[in-house]
Amino acid sequence: MARGLLGASLLIAASTGLAGEQVVFRAGIDLVTFGVTVTDRRGGLVTDLGRDDFEIVEDGRRQVIEYFSPGGGDEALSRLHTGLMLDTSASMERDLTMARSAAIKFLNLLPQSEDITLVDFDTEVRVTRYPQGDFPRVVERIRNRKPEGWTALYDALGVYLDGASSQSGRPVLVMYTDGADSRSSLSYGEVLDLLRASQATVYAVGLVENSGRFRMDSRLRLQQMTEATGGQAFFPSRLEDLDAAYGKVLDEIRAQYQLGYASTNPAADGHWRKVEVTVKRPGLKVRSRKGYFAPYRPSPRP
Repeated sequence: MARGLLGASLLIAASTGLAGEQVVFRAGIDLVTFGVTVTDRRGGLVTDLGRDDFEIVEDGRRQVIEYFSPGGGDEALSRLHTGLMLDTSASMERDLTMARSAAIKFLNLLPQSEDITLVDFDTEVRVTRYPQGDFPRVVERIRNRKPEGWTALYDALGVYLDGASSQSGRPVLVMYTDGADSRSSLSYGEVLDLLRASQATVYAVGLVENSGRFRMDSRLRLQQMTEATGGQAFFPSRLEDLDAAYGKVLDEIRAQYQLGYASTNPAADGHWRKVEVTVKRPGLKVRSRKGYFAPYRPSPRP
């Protein structure tokens, strides 16, 4: 199911122009990797855990952690591929100026990122991937976008996730939007499947307080989309609080552990595998994606 949805999203990427880069899907998975965030009872980020503090269980079977990257500090930003998704539809007209400024400040705080993928969308989706040295071009692109058109939020996510699937490393997407979709080809359920299938961690900064009767629905959907990846949604109550919200996202990114293992299940059947990541220290809460789709290889014909 997810593989078919990825194919549908790839068609959207081709029609909107993905900066001339061809999306490549890996044929198999050698190492299953998970970004993991750990918090204490008060919601504070915990960054002092070691490899032996974690346990991973896939479909009821304990796995051996073969790759471990600690949380906290600049080391946690190694091999980072940063994505920034900016809603530039007409519904953002009142908020876009401050949103652009806050997004630029956020990107300035991530000098270790290997590259930056900028996704700006309205009725159409535009995606460009820049190397770190082209940061001034990213800033120029953000500043030049004008609010217009409808909101293709789900299509924008689908296009980004297709591109992120070809990146080796740690893809992290931060999206700024009011959470409402009015024009996508992908449905909400389809984009949730894409998020579950992806290794990207997605965070949202959503200013949805003034979205009328759709406010609660927009908040819930942003929360569900980000939580499917082990990320989180933040909802500043005022435009003036955007910088603080982006600061919380940065803290989350820095605090995230990276765990990897080779699955004990060799089947290449494309099925969903449920994964639970836990910590041995009592009183801590773990946030990560809930599983992954196994690679799929058709049986050879006799």
